[in-house]
Amino acid sequence: MVTVEKKETKHLDAWEMAVSQLEEVAELIDLDPNIVEILSKCKRELTVNFPVRMDDQSVKVFTGFRIQHNDVRGPSKGGLRYAPSVYKGEVMALAMWMTWKCAVVGIPYGGAKGGVICNTKEMSMGELERMTRRFASEISIIIGPEKDIPAPDVYTNPQVMAWIMDTYSMIKGYSVPGVVTGKPITLGGSLGRNEATATGCIYTIEDAARKIGLNLKGSTAVVQGYGNAGAIAARLLFERGCKIIGVSDSRGGIFNPEGFDPNKVMDHKKETGTVVGYPGTRKITNSELLELECDILVPAALEGVITEENADNIKTKIVAEAANGPTTPKADKILFRKGIMVIPDILANAGGVTVSYFEWVQSETALFWDEKEVNTKLRNIMDRAFNNVFEIREEHKCNMRTAAYILAIERVSEAYKLRGIFP
Repeated sequence: MVTVEKKETKHLDAWEMAVSQLEEVAELIDLDPNIVEILSKCKRELTVNFPVRMDDQSVKVFTGFRIQHNDVRGPSKGGLRYAPSVYKGEVMALAMWMTWKCAVVGIPYGGAKGGVICNTKEMSMGELERMTRRFASEISIIIGPEKDIPAPDVYTNPQVMAWIMDTYSMIKGYSVPGVVTGKPITLGGSLGRNEATATGCIYTIEDAARKIGLNLKGSTAVVQGYGNAGAIAARLLFERGCKIIGVSDSRGGIFNPEGFDPNKVMDHKKETGTVVGYPGTRKITNSELLELECDILVPAALEGVITEENADNIKTKIVAEAANGPTTPKADKILFRKGIMVIPDILANAGGVTVSYFEWVQSETALFWDEKEVNTKLRNIMDRAFNNVFEIREEHKCNMRTAAYILAIERVSEAYKLRGIFP
């Protein structure tokens, strides 16, 4: 009982943090209190408890969530995560952040998020498929290409999206590829989608580097989290001439001040299950990794890793948030005071949802683009969004996160003013 309460408190803090960010910006821009009242609540919250037949023929009841924060600018959009740590408060916060993320890059979506409390590492492929299909059927009442479009997130992938797309299509009686994004290419997925979060993050790092006069070639970079986004971000930085001096995963981190090849580290991780133990590196903790002196720090793991306790020890020029919510509000203020440019999550990792939007457009029109066209369109959107945020930062003399929230909240607010409230 005590453990549950501790977890719940931790994840409700994520929601409280999301609401506090909204309220702080609302006060700054003198936002209509009625709009604040609307935006400080999630529009729709679905909790489902559903049975799944396990391989040993026992029945296990799983709990899942699909939460839609807002859809005033278009269908809601957001990932599905499978993890033991999934809690409603966390999902609510992530849904709100998705609303701002879509608005800051100017794509016609609102925010949603979902998840199932489970441990995929202890499940067979058959159990995972049966759980996914049952969960998809449970949330099918509120998802759809015109309503709410799920996507991969923590411990979900294109195969999971394929199962959801097939289940939803069986319910409808015809194929509906636009119900999810992040699908396999053969089922209507988009080229460039797998790399999109990291690619978009790198585009914003390049924009930030130009603003502060940092030459990426020869600069040093540290990446916390070596999943899809983190590993690809490390590779893309390495290809641009950055020296990767530290990376980590859930089992720990590695450090070499002379740098190393992140591609070979990934090969090592595939063989051993972790980056730890890569030849020529010293093992360090994730906490130590965050405090390494470097030019670029990319938190690509989970929420709340940069706090008021360690923010004073962060020694970098740019923090690019490839993860959602890695920096707490109090830590933000400390980093701003230290002159560190933080590229906030709702901008830095918006490449994923942007290319998800491209995939949705392609699925709905049955007209597909090559990877070069996808990345060109992504570059244009990310550059425009970064410059818009930077201009607001200069105007208000604030940090980049506040500027991004100003841009996003004003766009959502304007949509409410124009549409009005029914009836």
